[in-house]
Amino acid sequence: MYLLGFDIGSSSVKASLVDVKTGKCVITSHYPKTEAPIQSARRGWAEQNPEDWWEYIKHATHDVMHPYGVSASDISSVGISYQMHGLVLLDKEGGVIRPSIIWCDSRAVPHGDRAFQELGSDFCLTHLLNSPGNFTASKLAWVRENEPENFARIHKFMLPGDYVAYRMTGEMQTTVSGLSEMMLWDFRENRVCEELLSFYGIDKSLVPDIVPTFGIQGRMTHQAAQELGLRSGIPISYRAGDQPNNALSLNVFNPGEVASTAGTSGVVYGVLGDVNYDSLSRVNNFAHVNHTADNIRLGVLLCINGTGILYSWIKRTFANNSNYNQMNSLAASVPIGSEGLCILPFGNGAERMLQNSEIGSSIHGINFNTHGKAHLVRAVQEGIVFSFAYGMEIMQKMGMELNTIHAGHSNMFLSSVFRDALAGVSGSTIELYDTDGSIGAARASGIGTGVYADNNEAFSTLKKIMVVEPNSATEAEYKEAYEHWKSILKMYI
Repeated sequence: MYLLGFDIGSSSVKASLVDVKTGKCVITSHYPKTEAPIQSARRGWAEQNPEDWWEYIKHATHDVMHPYGVSASDISSVGISYQMHGLVLLDKEGGVIRPSIIWCDSRAVPHGDRAFQELGSDFCLTHLLNSPGNFTASKLAWVRENEPENFARIHKFMLPGDYVAYRMTGEMQTTVSGLSEMMLWDFRENRVCEELLSFYGIDKSLVPDIVPTFGIQGRMTHQAAQELGLRSGIPISYRAGDQPNNALSLNVFNPGEVASTAGTSGVVYGVLGDVNYDSLSRVNNFAHVNHTADNIRLGVLLCINGTGILYSWIKRTFANNSNYNQMNSLAASVPIGSEGLCILPFGNGAERMLQNSEIGSSIHGINFNTHGKAHLVRAVQEGIVFSFAYGMEIMQKMGMELNTIHAGHSNMFLSSVFRDALAGVSGSTIELYDTDGSIGAARASGIGTGVYADNNEAFSTLKKIMVVEPNSATEAEYKEAYEHWKSILKMYI
């Protein structure tokens, strides 16, 4: 028997099969093979068609089922990971009303700022609504104000993963973790935040039914099974946003444990066992996958929008004859600090860490006699690392310990420069594992059906690939480069 996991990203959909007996992933694939399109009709906007995600799921499912010769009857359960904070609107017939306003869209920031001011910062922060910012609830408020004809047709609003689960099961549902991503879960009262809904003029009836993160949330319909080449009745037994799921994939469940990723966006995600918050709301608190009212597990999330997307932009624009391995080798040929060249990586929308400012990306200190392509590539990697370090300082002030960072051996973590710089500037040990979001979602679905007793059994085969320790010999150089980077950032904030 096998567990099937999906990771619905903004770049592609990944699918993985995990063997129940061995706990090991036997095959992984993704679709499309090039980056999925993001529509941006105006500056700061980002939309995708939910119907496209379903098409990608069909292809990804075919790609993992057929080459390995797996029968539809061999699939035990399905788990779903998804891009967080997106808004999907469905009418009474289950049709999509408009394209999804996805995670990196910043049009709703003024709505969130107004809610934060008028509801009051004390109320928002102490109830862990963070600052509603450009999260799902504020995006829905934007639709209400700017597209009243679409708003009037809404039967339910949901997240991207909720939509995918709906297409599989026919059930319009969400989770407490999902509602906390939307900024609609009141942690003090342990209920949907009716005050924020009321402020935005949103009727509570538009909120989907709530199901547990782990457990049988629905079963595959005949129609969905036919489209995906699976069997009807397969339980969908887990769903979570990509960052809580990334932490789960690295077996990060308990206070003091920290996960990181550096794909299109960059994230440091740590688990807290009590209610706490940043007074400026520069990091966000969500219900972690194992959070309950009696067993508090909050995921504290630092997100930098412009990480991998900046690296891919540099590759397309300045290094189109080099692959990523060659670029990483170029970066390693340049000294720490890139000989004064410095890059701010904030060119992918409003940054929560910078209090929703949209300062853009910028390059500083170019010397035409000194700097070449290698300096630029290293400065990009260091700029991303320094943005991580800046946010991690905020998390430490909240009481978060950051001694060890768990990450997948992928994306920016494939670069030795990136790994060494992050360990050097943060003082943290970095542990790299062979996993990804779709593998984690597959294993989590086994927890949801009781195939695995708990997370320790589900992730007992998680393979550690590498450990990177801070190097005391280079500590002063990294600190000097970081302080220089911070001095430039202060010019913009």
